[in-house]
Amino acid sequence: MLSALVNLARLARAGLVFAEHGVRFVPKGTPVPVALRLARLAALAIGVLTWPLRSTRAGANQTRIAAALADLGPSYIKAGQFFATRGDLVGRELAADLAGLQDRMPPFPEAEARRSIERALQQPVESLFAELGPPVAAASIAQVHKGVIEDEKGRREVAVKVLRPGVGRRFDSDLESFAFAARLIEWIDPRSRRLRPVAVVDTLKRSVELELDLRLEAAAISELGANTAKDEGFRVPQVEWTRTAKEVLTAEWIEGIHIDDVEALSAAGHDLTRLGTDVIRHFLRHAMRDGFFHADMHPGNLFVDPQGRIVAVDFGIMGRLSPRERRFLAEILYGFIARDYRRAAQAHFAAGYVPEHHSVEVFAQALRAIGEPLMGRPAEEISMGHLLGQLLEYTDVFDMQTRPELILLQKTMVVVEGVARMLDPRLNIWTAAEPVVEEWMRRELGLEGRLEEARMGAGKLGKALGDLPPFLLEVERVAGSFVRMAERGIRLDAETVERLAEAQSGRRGWLWLYVLLLLMAGWWAVLYFWPPF
Repeated sequence: MLSALVNLARLARAGLVFAEHGVRFVPKGTPVPVALRLARLAALAIGVLTWPLRSTRAGANQTRIAAALADLGPSYIKAGQFFATRGDLVGRELAADLAGLQDRMPPFPEAEARRSIERALQQPVESLFAELGPPVAAASIAQVHKGVIEDEKGRREVAVKVLRPGVGRRFDSDLESFAFAARLIEWIDPRSRRLRPVAVVDTLKRSVELELDLRLEAAAISELGANTAKDEGFRVPQVEWTRTAKEVLTAEWIEGIHIDDVEALSAAGHDLTRLGTDVIRHFLRHAMRDGFFHADMHPGNLFVDPQGRIVAVDFGIMGRLSPRERRFLAEILYGFIARDYRRAAQAHFAAGYVPEHHSVEVFAQALRAIGEPLMGRPAEEISMGHLLGQLLEYTDVFDMQTRPELILLQKTMVVVEGVARMLDPRLNIWTAAEPVVEEWMRRELGLEGRLEEARMGAGKLGKALGDLPPFLLEVERVAGSFVRMAERGIRLDAETVERLAEAQSGRRGWLWLYVLLLLMAGWWAVLYFWPPF
């Protein structure tokens, strides 16, 4: 109960900050549950009380939201960016507003950064870096310094990313209140459970946990680098593993032109149309071929180096797709490219995204309603990201479970398309995507894919056969024990009694463990379901 009160106090503080900034999340005239109507009335009352505080805070709702989230700190900034990918939860309009939220914060002192580096790497900064400059960029979780390394490999510039001191503790407390709010929403409005608010907060928590361990970001850089080593026109920075720890990440410093600086790119002689096409194709190749993609490909994280290669940085947010999801994506894109809506519909059913009690034909009809209006329209008006967004809008009509992986993919695709169209406003997204989709279909569904499936199947069969002899020997041993027991009977000698006593003592230990687990389950039930009013 105390935990519930603490979380309510944290959420109330956040509500006051939003009210102070005049934030209105639910547009007028929008039908909402009774509980949220009461919440809106409470927000209006708070707004009246805090009117003197916010009378000078004019501006659009988007500006107010950004200002409120910035005031609330790193956790809320990260949550705002995360919910920008969840239009199904917060509405498309608010999601679009949150998409413009910039993760920029004042840097923390350089002296603190140096102490963090020395604590994490167990060496003086001077022995690690020949030079270490002031912060060049600061965000909610970490900030970046430019440094220089001099060793047997020579002199080279590096980017040194350092976590904010105490940021983990702040995130833990705020995420606890987010989880409490999600449980409360599901308790108040059972209809919200289809959107899985608790699971959404869990996803946010896992995402933040990954970002708070810079070793995992370094591993993501390494994995994406290995996947794309043979891809022409794309690369990632090299990680300096000996200068990387949980709180510090050191990687190659990238010299290049920001991909949104079109004038500078043109002046340097780069082919803008090719770069726009490459951005689309590299992203789709990473998602479909590898199932591992950079999920934060906004212009600030993309450079073009002097050789004309696209270089990605900042790997805190990555997306993964299972083979089933990759096939789903390919089938969907191919179905729309070929106007084979039934095939695209069957992909939804085969992936288990649409329950079987619905009709494939009716779902194909819904897909046709999305796809046909695109035909004949100018290339610059067609967006695969928005197409996937329309598909996700059908989740309610066809009882589709929310798929966070696909929503992250859709959000990233919208951003990537925006970057591509900035480079070439008349870029045909379908034409850019078609070779990558066809390559995937040929490799995965053609002869090569069948041979790979056969190889994997043979491997699994071989493993099963390899495990069979030990299994048969164990069966024989157990069967022999039962035969001997039947022939000789059960003897209750002193040794057997002693072993039974030991076993009984062990069972008492397990009994206490079961009681403890039951008590814990009861406590969690109180936390989950006790009305905190």
